[in-house]
Amino acid sequence: MKLKIFVLFLIIFQQNCSFEQKATANEPSTEQPKEVIVGAERVEEYLPMLENKKVAMVVNQTSIMGESHLVDSLLNRNIEIVKVFAPEHGFRGQADAGEKLTDGLDPQTGIPIVSLYGKKRKPSPEDLAGIDLVIYDIQDVGVRFYTYISTMTLMMEACADLGIPVLVFDRPNPNGHYVDGPVLDTAWKSFVGMHPVPIVHGMTSGEFAKMINGEGWMETDKQCELTVINCLNYDHNTLYELPVKPSPNLPNPRSIYLYPSICFFEGTVLSEGRGTNKQFQLYGHPDLPDSGFSFTPEPLPGAKYPKLDGQLCYGEDLTEIHMDSIINEGLTLKYFLKAYQEFPDKEAFFLKTNFFEKLAGGEALRSQVIAGKTEEEIKVTWQEGLLEYKEIRSKYLLYADFD
Repeated sequence: MKLKIFVLFLIIFQQNCSFEQKATANEPSTEQPKEVIVGAERVEEYLPMLENKKVAMVVNQTSIMGESHLVDSLLNRNIEIVKVFAPEHGFRGQADAGEKLTDGLDPQTGIPIVSLYGKKRKPSPEDLAGIDLVIYDIQDVGVRFYTYISTMTLMMEACADLGIPVLVFDRPNPNGHYVDGPVLDTAWKSFVGMHPVPIVHGMTSGEFAKMINGEGWMETDKQCELTVINCLNYDHNTLYELPVKPSPNLPNPRSIYLYPSICFFEGTVLSEGRGTNKQFQLYGHPDLPDSGFSFTPEPLPGAKYPKLDGQLCYGEDLTEIHMDSIINEGLTLKYFLKAYQEFPDKEAFFLKTNFFEKLAGGEALRSQVIAGKTEEEIKVTWQEGLLEYKEIRSKYLLYADFD
């Protein structure tokens, strides 16, 4: 009798344990993802490299450590910063896209500022005279025609020729979770596309710098002495929300995720939202059909002279689309193809400057749009180039790749 009671107790005990294990296994994990630590915050990794050095910095408003600008943080640590090089939009990030900037002094620190988005885009040997090391720390958005990577390329090129080391403080790529778009035809090389990479290249600035160096994509026969300070707790599946807007007309995550798709409108007569509070989150033109949505561009900070200033535009508001849908879709041509189909004067749709070809990275996309190709038909033509690019990209990844 006692043996039967013991066996019954053992069975009940095992069932309870099994139930508890299943319940525990089905409970959602309460473990929070670790906070991403950007390269600039890993002071212990790079501070010894800066001691007793005359340092120049390629930085803008995104170059922050917590609440402090990197320049201020390093000055407080007695690092000798002798010059700041400013990219498009300027050191404080307030200039319009394409606005020519001039040299001067930073009023907050008195440090000389050299513009790399004015008469010159590559620093001269005189600009770099007496400098021991250059730090590059700018938040990128992972898109070929976003010009910060062009500034980085030209700085690396100049430093390679002069034997000056470059230190890249890496930051996550908010569009680093995929690769898409036509690979640039180098016959269309420009400041909005310098390298044979797709529109969405899927790399951080540090990874991109290693690729530029390793593939010999600079106009010099020398390599840059390059060091990258990696991010911690980041990989290419991480959806990273930027703490500071990277430029005046990319004000929020939605604009950053839509940017690869909506920037094509910059090569046309249509508005991409500059001069509104929904930059790169809508498109329109006075000649598009009235579908119930309209807007009127007007001068605003970061858009002093917006396209179609003061004109009532009809188009599409993309702020109503669920963010998950935008993220999952990635680069899409559907808005652009729809706008072209609805635009009455096809001959006037594209700007006469060939800026669209520079954005697209070649002549093929315009021809495909005019021919009435579908998005699926167009994207098929990108695949061979994307496969070749992905093989190159894989050699320079510093973080686990996306699934």
